[in-house]
Amino acid sequence: MVDARRYVAEFIGTLLLVFFGVGSAIAARIEGGVVVVSLAFGFVLLALVYTIGQLSGSHVNPAVTLGVLLSGKITALGAVAYWIAQFAGAAVASFLLWALVRWGGVNDQTGVLGANGYGTNINAGGAMLLETVLTFLFVLVVLVVSKRSTDLSGFAGLAIGLALGVANLVGVALTGAAVNPARAFGPAIFEGGLALRQLWVFIVFPLLGGVLAALVAPLVEHGSGVTRIGTPRPSGR
Repeated sequence: MVDARRYVAEFIGTLLLVFFGVGSAIAARIEGGVVVVSLAFGFVLLALVYTIGQLSGSHVNPAVTLGVLLSGKITALGAVAYWIAQFAGAAVASFLLWALVRWGGVNDQTGVLGANGYGTNINAGGAMLLETVLTFLFVLVVLVVSKRSTDLSGFAGLAIGLALGVANLVGVALTGAAVNPARAFGPAIFEGGLALRQLWVFIVFPLLGGVLAALVAPLVEHGSGVTRIGTPRPSGR
């Protein structure tokens, strides 16, 4: 029963992240700009961490779940269930956004239902590198602050939300800042065409960023001999 609640939380959390984050791009990418979209993603995730974090960990991102899996904090079966819930949540959110644009009279300021892509401001190789680095930063922050604050209370949510916001500040104008395979998947399947053909980049390379973050996280986690920067832990002698 607890597991089912976790999967439902991941479904709802990813749905809300995509609906409000991508929705901000659709509704305000031109009028509000990169900052508005970045804040929307960051604030929504911050709220989700404090809302569902203690239940599911508030991954709402397959790259985060992969990092957690490689860190040994979730089973393979649990990770697969999380991925299914996340992609399903993103698909439902994207359908709702598609319906608003198609039937609700909403002007899509991205022109592509907020889908990620490359070719205008960055080439394919640049997109691969960018998505890897942005996701590496984001997943690294999630893994490290989650380790330090196991119940995701305190300032953990703030750090995680800020990390996603910063990633979007850099990436929105270039690729749309996927940083999340589920976020990339949802809009692409409803937009189709070029967005769907380029989708693999925004699935594979955020996942690669998650793998790299899982490898690096143990090297920077607090408690391995240092209490604060530049100050060695007392040896007790």
